[in-house]
Amino acid sequence: MSIVEQLQRQHLKQLTPYASARRSMSGGNIWLNANESPYSNSFTVDDSKLNRYPEFQSKPLNQAYAEYAGVESSQVLSSRGSDEGIELLIRAFCEPGQDKVLICPPTYGMYAISAKTFAVGVNEVPLLKSWQLDTESVIDAAAESKVIFLCSPSNPLGNRLNPDDIEQVLQHSPSSIVVVDEAYIEFSSGNSVAGWLRRYPNLVVLRTLSKAFALAGIRCGFLLASEEIIGLLQKVLAPYPLPNPTVQIAIQALQTSSLERLQQQVSALVSERKRVETTLQQTPMTLMAESDTNFLLYQCEDAAELVSTLAEKGLLIRNQSAQRGLNNVVRITIGSAAENDELIQQLKDYFS
Repeated sequence: MSIVEQLQRQHLKQLTPYASARRSMSGGNIWLNANESPYSNSFTVDDSKLNRYPEFQSKPLNQAYAEYAGVESSQVLSSRGSDEGIELLIRAFCEPGQDKVLICPPTYGMYAISAKTFAVGVNEVPLLKSWQLDTESVIDAAAESKVIFLCSPSNPLGNRLNPDDIEQVLQHSPSSIVVVDEAYIEFSSGNSVAGWLRRYPNLVVLRTLSKAFALAGIRCGFLLASEEIIGLLQKVLAPYPLPNPTVQIAIQALQTSSLERLQQQVSALVSERKRVETTLQQTPMTLMAESDTNFLLYQCEDAAELVSTLAEKGLLIRNQSAQRGLNNVVRITIGSAAENDELIQQLKDYFS
């Protein structure tokens, strides 16, 4: 028996790690599998202080994001992507081997994997056939769930959860932390729930610069919550969570000129999303939900074969068939106009 087998924490023996798009697929020259932006924007980095540790929390960065999100700077925590925010919430609120989180599958896989990594249980209340919350069941399960994760707009579905349902959960689950993951909010036609923070002290909102801001490579996310929750999370946050270059680029991305560019790029991607969706109506694939994100989710006859065939031709999309309630589904990121043209042509060839 190896030293790892002897000494590892027992609950990790059965843990399957999260298979990210980059981890599970490689190669290709058109990447439509990770919900990244096709845009690569230019920024400058001052290297004069790279010999110094960065701030624990950058006041200029948190103030800039607070202004963007319409909250107070004291309600903002910056982190290494929203994935770290998920982990911080579980570490801060859940006792290993005792407490549970609640998820509503199909949903983002990191909620459950982060919980299991820290020996925290997972309650599941599946979405209804309409892909909306089973609100009564969520409220019932909240009695034994420390943290409730709601993804809106949804990954992998793409749709928004009904805000009235989210508010009902908040109102009837005052003893649970209710987390609304808004990673794709910039692509949505609906409003953010960040404006509810003053009304609901148990609300937490997750945000990221990885999607609409086209900055997946700098790993910068934000957690919006009450000052009390932010103070608790700072206890378990690493001493230097964001590298200095990440902070510099993120601050530049939140300046007025950059936000104007953001709106233009989001508008272009939404238009492309509509074009791709309209064109793919000519294929035998079935759209699973109306999208408020930068991707589309389709059901097909054989998802594994479709993903493999396209990958052989250099075009990567994501098989999401392992998700509960989803069978033979593929998730397709909206890329540039040229990338989408290639996608459409390859799908037409595949189905011809």
